[in-house]
Amino acid sequence: MQAMILAAGRGARLKPLTNTLPKALIEVQGKPLIEHQIRSLVASGIKDIVINVCHLGHMIQNFLGDGTRFHCNIRYSVEDELLDTGGGIFRALPLLGKDAFLVLNGDILTNFFLKELSLPPGKLAHLVLVDKPTHYLKGDFSLQNNLITQGEQYTFGGIALYHPDLFADCKSGIFSIVPLIHQGMATGHVTGEYYPGKWWDIGTPDSLLALQN
Repeated sequence: MQAMILAAGRGARLKPLTNTLPKALIEVQGKPLIEHQIRSLVASGIKDIVINVCHLGHMIQNFLGDGTRFHCNIRYSVEDELLDTGGGIFRALPLLGKDAFLVLNGDILTNFFLKELSLPPGKLAHLVLVDKPTHYLKGDFSLQNNLITQGEQYTFGGIALYHPDLFADCKSGIFSIVPLIHQGMATGHVTGEYYPGKWWDIGTPDSLLALQN
């Protein structure tokens, strides 16, 4: 299985840290956030990794290189402008192959065992859901009989498997993946699971400080 890390964002909620440093390179317990993610992927047996970059992307490329020192193969999908989640993944599809692939949001850390993820036959997406964090109590989805449904029971954990067919009707440009997920939900093609373990969203200074502590 191949994986993609979404690392193109500006990290607006983490300013001024992200004025001169991409969010992916902010250190957590002595290592850049993206290094923790890559080491977790490699430990799970996933060694072919695509990273999309835009804001200060050259710094990420310079730090990670081709992945050799992390015992993996890293390729980059460079965006001249931010393409949002859907547009960024769509642009990277030629690098991700014809089978289902894993996508990680670039601002999370978790103990979730990535190797256990699988996309059921005939489905287009599989999402990992977590408890609602204190800064986002509205929630994103609910879960019923392993199918993702409309609701506010859980938050999307930024970990998902997607099949390229999810993007079959898309065109290049700036767009979110959320409408695609909702379209798949409507036809019963999006499954999910709830993860009750350790999970952190490193999107704000407060959440970063809490994790550091």
